[in-house]
Amino acid sequence: MENGEIFTSLEEITAEAKAKAEKQRAEEAQLGGPKPTVTDVRTAKKAGEVHFKAQHGIVVAFFSFILVLHILGIYLFTSGFLLTRLVLPHRSECAVPPIELTKGYVAGDAGKGCWHPKTYDKAIVVIVDALRYDFTVPFEAQFEPVNLEKQAERAQAASSEKNVAPRHFHNAIPVLYETAKQSPKNAFLLPFIADPPTTTLQRLKGLTTGTLPTFVDAGSNFAGTAIDEDNLVAQLKDAGKRVVHLGDDTWHALFPGYFEPNLTHAYDSFNVWDLHTVDNGVTEHMFPLLKAENSTKWDVIFGHYLGVDHAGHRYGPDHPAMAAKLNEMDAVFRRMIEEIDDDTLLVVMGDHGMDAKGDHGGESDDEIQAALWMYSKRGDFGRIDPSFVLPPAHAKDRPVAQIDLVPTLSLLLGLPIPFNNLGKPIDEAFVSAKGVGFENLATVNRLASAQIHRYQGEYAKVRGLDESTFSSSLSLWPAANEAWTSVFQRMSFGGSTAKGEQMKASYKAFAAYQQENLRICRSLWVRFDVPRMINGVLILAFSVLLIALYARGLIGDRAEITPVFFTRGLLGTVLGAVLGLVVSLVLPDTPKEHIVAFAAAMTGIIGVLSAFFSFRNRLGSPLPNNIWGYTSFIFTVSLSAGFAANSFTIWEDEILLHFLTTFGVLAVISSFRQKSMSDRTLGVYHSILFTVLLRVASFSRLCREEQMPYCKSTYYASALSTTSAPWQLIIPAVAALLVPTFVKSYYEGTKSYQNMAVMWIGIVLRFGLMLSAAYWALDAADDADWYPAFSSIIKITKQALAQGVLILAFGIGYALYNWSKPLLNIEMANQGTDKEQVIIHGYANVHGSRYALLITIWYLAVALLQKPMGAGAIGILVWQLFSLFEIIDTNNLRQSSIGPVVLGLLGSFHYFKTGHQGSLSSIQWESAFIPLKSVRYPWTPIVVILNTFGAQILCAVAVPALVLWKAQPKQRRLLSTVAKAIATHILFYAVINLATTMWAGHLRRHLMLYRIFSPRFMLGATVLLVVDVVAIFVGLWGARMSILSVAEVFGFA
Repeated sequence: MENGEIFTSLEEITAEAKAKAEKQRAEEAQLGGPKPTVTDVRTAKKAGEVHFKAQHGIVVAFFSFILVLHILGIYLFTSGFLLTRLVLPHRSECAVPPIELTKGYVAGDAGKGCWHPKTYDKAIVVIVDALRYDFTVPFEAQFEPVNLEKQAERAQAASSEKNVAPRHFHNAIPVLYETAKQSPKNAFLLPFIADPPTTTLQRLKGLTTGTLPTFVDAGSNFAGTAIDEDNLVAQLKDAGKRVVHLGDDTWHALFPGYFEPNLTHAYDSFNVWDLHTVDNGVTEHMFPLLKAENSTKWDVIFGHYLGVDHAGHRYGPDHPAMAAKLNEMDAVFRRMIEEIDDDTLLVVMGDHGMDAKGDHGGESDDEIQAALWMYSKRGDFGRIDPSFVLPPAHAKDRPVAQIDLVPTLSLLLGLPIPFNNLGKPIDEAFVSAKGVGFENLATVNRLASAQIHRYQGEYAKVRGLDESTFSSSLSLWPAANEAWTSVFQRMSFGGSTAKGEQMKASYKAFAAYQQENLRICRSLWVRFDVPRMINGVLILAFSVLLIALYARGLIGDRAEITPVFFTRGLLGTVLGAVLGLVVSLVLPDTPKEHIVAFAAAMTGIIGVLSAFFSFRNRLGSPLPNNIWGYTSFIFTVSLSAGFAANSFTIWEDEILLHFLTTFGVLAVISSFRQKSMSDRTLGVYHSILFTVLLRVASFSRLCREEQMPYCKSTYYASALSTTSAPWQLIIPAVAALLVPTFVKSYYEGTKSYQNMAVMWIGIVLRFGLMLSAAYWALDAADDADWYPAFSSIIKITKQALAQGVLILAFGIGYALYNWSKPLLNIEMANQGTDKEQVIIHGYANVHGSRYALLITIWYLAVALLQKPMGAGAIGILVWQLFSLFEIIDTNNLRQSSIGPVVLGLLGSFHYFKTGHQGSLSSIQWESAFIPLKSVRYPWTPIVVILNTFGAQILCAVAVPALVLWKAQPKQRRLLSTVAKAIATHILFYAVINLATTMWAGHLRRHLMLYRIFSPRFMLGATVLLVVDVVAIFVGLWGARMSILSVAEVFGFA
């Protein structure tokens, strides 16, 4: 050895290593196995975390792919189902009349009148939004007085048809009826019937173009909201008229750049809680323009008052606020009558009516029956029949269509009739004031008919329609012209009486032509793009198949093989989109978006189906195989099939109650069969509680018109109100006291009321709910004007409270949820003795207790945005959710489809209990202004969605809790089971959407399509998309955070 080194041979090193290894193995055997190092544990946790996050991301991506399929299917069906109309770009010209003019009148002079001598130089057109016809007729004129003591039976019969006692809206705006009755030559009042949908935007289109409304107007400027077809406002501008607009800013979206900028004043139209700002602004700027020194600055003024509409939305028609607003309008019009000159025409009208709750958008009588009043100091108006001197007592008598306003104003002001107009001149405006001269009336009807005939020909040419389409109206056209010609041919053979009768016959002939042509156009535009509808249904049907196979057909861990489904689906979608683009070049007549959407969706579906085929060895039957599976199947299929009947759809809320009650009874029976005494007791208790709460919630009811008189609304103070009764203000306060206590009891049952749960449930949640109750108390004070001196303070305070509650929910609530550790508390028992134990409180429900905090976060936000009665229903829903978790656990139904399906039924049931119905008019638009002062995107629509679909949102958030409640910390395939539950929940709504879509398409010619089947289809489609988004981006995300938090302590399975 050099330098004294110690040399160890290789044999010695090997022998020593073997000895150490044998010794270590012997020690490990005595200790029960190898002892991992800290580094090994951390590495395993990190590897498990990475694997879980990757799986979770792919699951989210796959459900997002399903969401895209739903969007494409709904888009294709909707674009083929909602009515469309081709907008012609043609314009009527002053110098080009539609027919040869009579008596040598020369067209082309707008100063005298383009096609007909003008009657007025100026006009003031006032729209009182939602001015229903019965608001304008005195109560005594509508109802024959009944002596309630002597004629009790008759009074009862009358009250069943219409309320006998005067309401707040009666006799509140008498000026219109008074002037028409006392000075029939100066004024007339008529029912003004709107074509549904009764929304302001669509109504303004009809009032200015004279065309029938459709959901989609296909034209050259389809992307914008501006009216690009010929219209009254455009004709005014082309004639050099100075047009002023005051009020609702919707006009500026429809007619940008048409109005005098220095005199026009537009106001935000969406804040339905503001009754006065718009109206005060219109009045403030209107009357200075009527002064003589300002008369040269304008020719036509459009004023749009919104206070009546907003009073209806906020309070309902039977409220002192409505009476006050109508009284205000009465005073305004009396002042206008005094200040206008002889050459100015004053027109007052409603664009639509309102239902018993003050809402509109549908096609009920109260929604379509508006009022029209015209006034002139010159006394130019007449009646075709002496019995027509008095205004009609009811809207069913002598109504005029709103499209009739367009040719009427056009000819009175000397303008050409807009090219696309289908309306006819209003008789009273053109018949002689003596009521005997029909010549002028026949002349203007001839002009209007000729313009309709010209439009009819151009439309048929552009659409490629043959003459048979308009055969019935075309046969009436020569007959009407012959009647007109005969007047002048026979004038020399008869006196004035004979001429009058001939003119009357000519007028009737042209009116018959107009009526028949209008009927044809209505049927012509009720045409559906059936191929698009079928393609949309195919996509929705195949997406249901995919979800059913994924949710109920796969065996084993579906999270492991989801990457294959997503990859093939994504690849198929991309290839399909490219293929669709290529095909669209070959088939240029078919819309490109139609081909691309259908090809992308179907090839994506084929890609996913190919993955199922590859895993066919792991594929079982998706059909049920036990009592709970059959129950879920029967609930879903029965509900879907029932939507084919209008009576079933009308009474959906009651049917859901029976379905859920059936589940409660079955749960009681099943719980009695459990072996464990604790499971048996808990199961029976919560099943009975769940069923009793259903009955309590059913007391909250908002009846739709078709349910009357077999339904009594309790959601508001009365059936004619949209405000809460004073006693209902107690409900949010009671919910604030009780609901957190009930939730706490569920946590205490598993010793999970620890750490963050104490702060959130015991303090923050309760405080937020109390603030919500305070908000509604202040809102009631503001509505009823309890403290006029503090009105502005109340408005500011209540809005601050609402914003504070939302900050507590989504700001503090989500922060606490993100940073919360598992709700555990470790306790040492019998320390220092042989029986020393480590007790972990909350261990049995470590997953469920943490995740359920997310439900309470969303509960706080949703409860704020509901009316007091709705807040009570939402509180009951949360209570039922926790009882349902216990039922699922005690009956061992985590893998069953019954839990997600019952959540779907429960969400739909409480949708009705929160003051909503399957109709457009039940949307509570005013909820947007609970936390906001004005319209702000995207927050305004988000708030309305939370109000409308709050129950379905809460149930979608609760789906993962069905799996996580009382789940073991290191339970295997937890993400797979959560994905299965979410897929089953989405499957329920997807089947309902498919059914309502198919029934709407199949019943597209049904009389009740747009009153019942179409709104239910739109509700089903919207709910499906909302549930998709919430389940994916709230439920799955919340499950991810909860599982990761638990895994930090216990690791991954």
